[in-house]
Amino acid sequence: MAYVCDLGAGYQVYLDNQGTQTTITTSCHSLGQQQQASSSLSTGVWTAIPEAYQTPSGTVLKISTAQGAYFVHVQGNSVSTMAQAPALGTAQQMQVQQTAGMPSLAMPSMQPMQPMQSPAMQPMEPMQPMTMGNMQMSMNPMEMRMGDMEMRMGSSTDAASSTKRQRFCSQCGARIDPSDRFCASCGHALT
Repeated sequence: MAYVCDLGAGYQVYLDNQGTQTTITTSCHSLGQQQQASSSLSTGVWTAIPEAYQTPSGTVLKISTAQGAYFVHVQGNSVSTMAQAPALGTAQQMQVQQTAGMPSLAMPSMQPMQPMQSPAMQPMEPMQPMTMGNMQMSMNPMEMRMGDMEMRMGSSTDAASSTKRQRFCSQCGARIDPSDRFCASCGHALT
């Protein structure tokens, strides 16, 4: 049989005895949150209903079994056994009630995700060349120019522009003409 004790401020503690095992579950329900923590102790079979006492340092649970009394300190979601019986003379006894079972954190099922609606595709406007200092970039065809250097990717539709391309020596970087077989600056053989 399971028991519950309301600790206040949205906290509850549940106790259950299955054979020789005692399960203690703390549960916190606050706006938009649920937290739960469980501990299991080997206490033996209960001989009485568990008792709960409010102390200045938290809640003390007294579990009576054939092997003796066990004391458990509960503060928030923290549960720890106590080595010695605490002085409960000034502690306020709390109500422990029988309950149908231990709490579960069953979350409500989520609705399946719906496929995203793709927006109607609009043709993109051509991107204007970007310029920063002596660097210029354009996207169609992809080109980048900086000083005397130029880099292109893709094919150009303008046949005349392919003949105007500058070439550079792979050894020293000096400008070379397409008809050169050797670099005029370093003498490197061009392929």
